[in-house]
Amino acid sequence: MKIFAIGRNYAEHARELGNEIPEAPVIFMKPDTALLAPGAPFAYPEFSSDIHYELEVVLRICRGGRNIATEDARTHYDAITLGIDFTARDLQAKCKAKGLPWEIAKSFDGSAAQGEFVDVPAESEYRFSLRKNGVVCQDGNTRDMLNGCDSLIHHISRYFTLSPGDLVYTGTPSGVGPVSKGDLLEGFLGDRKLLTCTVV
Repeated sequence: MKIFAIGRNYAEHARELGNEIPEAPVIFMKPDTALLAPGAPFAYPEFSSDIHYELEVVLRICRGGRNIATEDARTHYDAITLGIDFTARDLQAKCKAKGLPWEIAKSFDGSAAQGEFVDVPAESEYRFSLRKNGVVCQDGNTRDMLNGCDSLIHHISRYFTLSPGDLVYTGTPSGVGPVSKGDLLEGFLGDRKLLTCTVV
């Protein structure tokens, strides 16, 4: 099982971090040890003092393939959920300043929370949000993606063979921020809560 993640897929998020808007999807990967089971707590790692939440729509691949056409992409994922790409922002900043890869900031153990999977909504655009301790801190809509879900499947499959069970974290909207021990994070697809994660 592979976990693909997309960086800077919402223009406002790219701007809030002072990043350029990319011309093509920015792909990075997380190992399977990064994945948290639904409802599992996130253990704040000892190597960082600035962990941020990034809520994302997550696709579950049901049919594998390579060089998948955009118009066929929808037949390759059968469910979605919400996930949190936990990011060690302090480590990421140090790596980026030196032009180094930043997997240690994005791909560490437990850095990929996931919620309950549901059928893909019939509508082509849908709203999702994150509440931290009951307060909405991210409120996004898939219509604002720079690269939509089907386009992402096409782009990723140009370079990597997709397999059933693979996950695609599709990028985060603006509003990212830090977490602290004791925080309760809840992800909603529309009004339906799919994700709950406590920081410990």
